[in-house]
Amino acid sequence: MGKLKQYVTIKQAAEYLGVCQNTLRNWGASGKLKERRHPVNSYRLYKRTELKALLRRIEKTGLYPTGWPREAKRNRKPR
Repeated sequence: MGKLKQYVTIKQAAEYLGVCQNTLRNWGASGKLKERRHPVNSYRLYKRTELKALLRRIEKTGLYPTGWPREAKRNRKPR
């Protein structure tokens, strides 16, 4: 799998992309985002470079992998 420092948890990835964790699970299940598993505990992990590339694509096109347009930022309360 390589060095684990190259990867982030599902929580960190969701915060970075501005989506919820279930969205990442759905993207992984449908093959829109490659997810890996931690070798010891099987947690989902996402490669940092792939997340950066995805975020650039979202910012460039304005579309998430689902095809939905990126929403304007709202004042959300933290969970």
